[in-house]
Amino acid sequence: MATPLIGIDPNSLFSFLGYALFFVFILYGQRIQFYTTLSSIGRSLKRLDVMKDKARKETLDYFVNSGKTANDITERIDQFLEYVTIMPVDLDPSGIVRKIKHLANTSDDRVRGEVGSLMKGADLVSLSVAQNLLEIASGLNMIDKIVRHYYLTGKKMNSYMTLIQLQMSLPQILEQADALVKAVGAIKLAQPIGDGVGPMVASKFISETPMQPIAKDTVLGVTEYKARTLYVIKAEGPMGYVGQPGVAIQKVIEEMGVPLSTIIMVDAASKLEGEKTGEIAEGVGAAIGGTGVEKFEIEEVASKHKIPVYAVLVKEGELDVLATMKKEITDAVLKVVGMVARIIEEKTKEGDKVLLAGIGNTLGIGQ
Repeated sequence: MATPLIGIDPNSLFSFLGYALFFVFILYGQRIQFYTTLSSIGRSLKRLDVMKDKARKETLDYFVNSGKTANDITERIDQFLEYVTIMPVDLDPSGIVRKIKHLANTSDDRVRGEVGSLMKGADLVSLSVAQNLLEIASGLNMIDKIVRHYYLTGKKMNSYMTLIQLQMSLPQILEQADALVKAVGAIKLAQPIGDGVGPMVASKFISETPMQPIAKDTVLGVTEYKARTLYVIKAEGPMGYVGQPGVAIQKVIEEMGVPLSTIIMVDAASKLEGEKTGEIAEGVGAAIGGTGVEKFEIEEVASKHKIPVYAVLVKEGELDVLATMKKEITDAVLKVVGMVARIIEEKTKEGDKVLLAGIGNTLGIGQ
């Protein structure tokens, strides 16, 4: 028999509280979930704020320490963080690649000019590092602003669906932001990063071969390999640029008139969950990221001249691409060199002319 507590049976009290909570969750459950989700996103937003501020400070410090200007450049750097490139209208897609390329080149030239004016007397490597840091800080600033926009919009409109969609996307967003902020240290030290695996492979084939400029930030070396003439293209090192491999390949084929039998491209590729960093995959097609302009140019000239394009990809995670090159990736370089050699021997014959393009950021990687 239950002992009364102030005249109330405890079992009845617990039953009453259970029913009360049940009705509370029915009536206010979504509101409770709304505020719980709001709080969770708010914590993530604070993390993004910290990342954004850290990247901004590191970028500002690098400009001040590496530049020769005595003026306060804080305001100018902050203006750069809000810099945008407006994509062309695509209602009529004809010629849109040419328009995107023009805008991208204009944007890059303007940023380089401004960086050069803020870092007078700095060497080419320092200028490229500063530009890379500026792009990272700008990217983090944009991520923070977009997440904040949807957070405040959902809060203002009391839209639980807006917030829950944002919450579901936040793990991937935070992973990308974390990769960017961790890249700052490697880039400031001008160390090779994961994205440089393509240029590193290319450099293994050219050794002491003299290199000549062939496109913006892009060099070409011509050597012999197993009785084949090998044309090697990569971004000019050790600056932190990716070059213009599409333009370079077009020039080799159409301006220089080289009758290529095969094009081989080496690049980093995003790995899937469950795959290991440094795994290698072979394929066909233009292995290159970015806006799609370079990919279009390579596919256009290769299809026009009926040249097969082979790809060798090194799998990397979000954090690996921009971080200091890991041992797993450097170990993969020698394996890729062997795979490229095998493709050359199997897919071409003696006397053929072959082009090898090492795609990626060549920071810290010489010729």
